[in-house]
This record gives sequence, structure tokens and C-alpha cells, in this order.
Amino acid sequence: MNESNLESVTLRKVAWRLIPFICILYVFNILDRSNLGFARLRMQDDLGLTEAMFNLGYGIFYLGYLVFELPSNLLLHRFGARKWIARIMISWGLISSCTMFVTDQWTFYGLRILLGVAEAGFFPGIILYLSYWFPEQQRAKMTAFFMVAIGLSSVFGNPVSGAIMQYLDTVSGLHGWQWLFLLEGMPSVVLGFVTLAYLTDYPKDAAWLSTEEREWLVDRMHREEQQRQQRHNADRLGAILQWRVWLLIAIYFTVAVGANAGGAYFPKLIKAQFTTASTFQIGLLSALPPLCSVLGMTLFGISSDRRNERKGHLVVAAVMGAVGWSLAAWAPSPLVAFVGLCVAQTGMMSMLPVFWTLPTAFLTGAAAAGGIAMINSVGNIGGFLGANILGYFGQWSMAGILLLGALLVFAVPNDSVEKKA
Repeated sequence: MNESNLESVTLRKVAWRLIPFICILYVFNILDRSNLGFARLRMQDDLGLTEAMFNLGYGIFYLGYLVFELPSNLLLHRFGARKWIARIMISWGLISSCTMFVTDQWTFYGLRILLGVAEAGFFPGIILYLSYWFPEQQRAKMTAFFMVAIGLSSVFGNPVSGAIMQYLDTVSGLHGWQWLFLLEGMPSVVLGFVTLAYLTDYPKDAAWLSTEEREWLVDRMHREEQQRQQRHNADRLGAILQWRVWLLIAIYFTVAVGANAGGAYFPKLIKAQFTTASTFQIGLLSALPPLCSVLGMTLFGISSDRRNERKGHLVVAAVMGAVGWSLAAWAPSPLVAFVGLCVAQTGMMSMLPVFWTLPTAFLTGAAAAGGIAMINSVGNIGGFLGANILGYFGQWSMAGILLLGALLVFAVPNDSVEKKA
């Protein structure tokens, strides 16, 4: 088999083996994190929480997430993805389910912090894991396929969440939001045990590849790692202190503000426009913006890889997100506001698969593990602040922050993003 055919066959086999499975894991990860946005439609009043209290609870998740993200990813690098991702899933599923037992603001805050601690390391761990299996020029596309889980979790999760909230309310004496956390948390625990049996840590361990395929992939990934070390000297943990890592943190901060504010407020913003809709109908409407984002993420990821170009794609996606939030803020009619939310979600989500190719283009080894975790955790301070910024300053503020992100992209050095084929 010639090298071109060997590459095609091997990467196709790896993609079909890994991407659908980790996509399923990420669907439940997003669902267990974001279903609070739906729960707030009833949970806030049932617990007697003010808007500010609930927003603090939504954002305080990132306190535990921020503190434990870096050590969690370093432990994944040390012990392997199979065991560590399984541990993360089992612990976050249990804690998410326990949110059904909150009784006041303090138990609410405590469980949200614990959920952040439990989940820390999952997303950057998967980004690191993909860098073990896919060459640079395939990575935006594969990251996009993995990250369509963000959209899929809402496309399927929002109607399901709405149905649970509406039709299971008062069943067995439980509120609908209590059923929501129980029924959407426990599948993550089950999938954690499946992960132990299914995932393979490194290409060299892939018994499901032929000897020829395995040797080709190990050699290809080893050559790319050596090239990154020679070009950027970024294979030590101290490399995460480079200024370009902190520039990526600043860019990711702008995405995290908008994306997490949207997750916290989209059901409420849609409810404000369609006041007569039932909870289940709000769930159906809330599924459309993520469905649009699935298409956008896929197209942006494929186009970025095909053109071997990152910065322009990031800028276009950020501007699209800003335009969407502007339409939603202007909102001369419910339809325009809803279209704006669809465009905003598509733009913000389409930034992500392209963005996450950047750190693995110049970091490797422990520096990649630490750098990806640091970008995700510190950048997600924007997630902590996003709901409050939107609550206090409105949707125009989201548009302005995304435009700032587009401007910051121009400062990223070309040799950190693009590599000639």
C-alpha cells in the first residue's frame, strides 16, 4: 500500500474508532453542565433564589474548574486518557445528579464548585488526546467533528430537558428540575465505566490497527512532535509562560464570555420573545441555534484544514457571533431576535474547532498538556463572568467582546498557526 492510501485508510479507521465515542462523552459533559440554564425556569423560584444568586451559582462552577484544570490535565498526561477521563466522567455524573438535592443558595454553590472540580480536565484532556492521534493538518476538522457535541447536546438535550421539566414535575413528589439532574447525570457514570474498556491511550497501543497502520501513525506523530520541538522549543512545562499562550488565553476569554452567557440565558431570552410558549416548546425552539452551530462548526473546521488557514477563519466566525448578538439586541421583532441568537451561536461555536488547533501547533509534551489546560481554565474566567456581564450590560456587550476577540486574533504570529504543507 502506498503512503497516501495508507494515510487515508489509517486516519479514517482512527476517526471512526475515536470521534463518535468521545463525541458522545462530550454530549453528556455539556448536558450536565448546561442543563442548569433550563432548570432555572423553575428551580430559581422553587428555591427562592434571586437573579444575582442564580447567576453566581452558574458562574461559580468555574472556581473549581479553574483551580483544578491544570493539575488534572497533567495527571491525564501522566496516567493516560483512558483511566483519567473515566474518573472524570464518573465523578461529574454523580455530582451532577446530586444537584437534585439542593435546598438553598449554599448547597447550590457548594455542588456547583464540586462539579467544576470533578469536570476539570475533560475538555483540554480530549484536545490533548486528539493531538496524539491526528496530524496537524487534520486536526481542525477532527476537533470540529468532536465539538459538534456542543450543538448536539442542545439539539437533543433541550427538547428532552423541556419534556422532563414539564411532564415529570411532581412525579414521586419531585420537582421537574430534580428529575432533570438525576436522569441527565447518571448516564455519565455508566459511560465512565465504558470508557475504561473502550479507549486506547496511544497509537502504539492500538491493537485495532494493523501493524503497518500502527507503525505509520506512530512514525508520523513522532516526526511532527520533533518538528514542533525544533521550531518552537516548546516541549517543557515552562513553555506555557510564553506570551503567545497568554494571547490565546485572552482570545479564548472573549469566546467563553459569549458562549457561557448564551448557555445560561438562551432559554430565558427565547422565553422573553415567545411569552405564550410552554416549557416543552421553549425546548424545541432552543434546539435551533445549536443545530445551526453544528453546521457552522463542521464547515469552518473542514474549510480551515483544506485551506491550511486559521486566523481568517477565526476572525470571520467572531464577527459573525458579534453580528448575531447585535441582531438579538436590536430585536425589532421576536423573529429577528431569534435569528440573531442562531447567528450568534453559529459564530461563537465555529470559532472553537479552529481555535483549538493553535496551542497544539507549537506546544508538545508536558507543555501541551499544561498549555491547553491553562488556556481553557484561565480563559474560562470569561465563563464565570459571562452570565453576569449579559445580565447587567445586555446583549450589546456580547457583541463588543466578540469584536475584541476578532481584533486580538490579528496579533497571533503566523508561525504559531500555519504550517506549509
